[in-house]
Amino acid sequence: MAVPKRRMSRSNTRKRRSQWRAEVPDLVPITLEGREYRVPRNLIPAYRRGLLPPPA
Repeated sequence: MAVPKRRMSRSNTRKRRSQWRAEVPDLVPITLEGREYRVPRNLIPAYRRGLLPPPA
């Protein structure tokens, strides 16, 4: 694992941490049982196979 050679200042640490953000999942419209739902792209196969119930 990489180890810093010098201590990073508090302002630099906080500036770096503030740039990280979780992204909103990309919702894609799909049709299940005649109704249209918006679900995350990576879960489309699970919804189509019936592994997940249709979203509320």
